Amino acid sequence: MAHKFIIKKDKAGEFRVNFVYNSEVIFSTEGYSSKASAKNAIESILKNGPGAEIDDQTD
Repeated sequence: MAHKFIIKKDKAGEFRVNFVYNSEVIFSTEGYSSKASAKNAIESILKNGPGAEIDDQTD
């Protein structure tokens, strides 16, 4: 699979979620104090993201 979510602990001991596509980090979440919160962030992205509007502000 070319894309995946990766949960890691940062230097501050917080859990962060990286979305990786073709081995490149596309985005990273804020830090969470628990792994459960990081997993909830993934579920929220999966639930709310597919129909996200594109707001092109370059004009």
